Amino acid sequence: MYVCLCKGVNDKTIHQAVSRGEVSSMRDLRQQFGVASQCGCCKDCAKSVLNDALQESFPKKSQETSLPVSVCYT
Repeated sequence: MYVCLCKGVNDKTIHQAVSRGEVSSMRDLRQQFGVASQCGCCKDCAKSVLNDALQESFPKKSQETSLPVSVCYT
């Protein structure tokens, strides 16, 4: 799916750039690919695709995988 028609950037390009570590913010997207630098209509969609790509590349650790911590004051 095309995210930015002005610059011809699609969701696959964004996902690949995130997985390679080239992009981690909207600023990076704008600098690398020109996303949201012309008409700006793609800004919200680009943010959504970027956030999805970041979640896939760097999933948050769930609370269940954390070790329990207890403190004993004796």
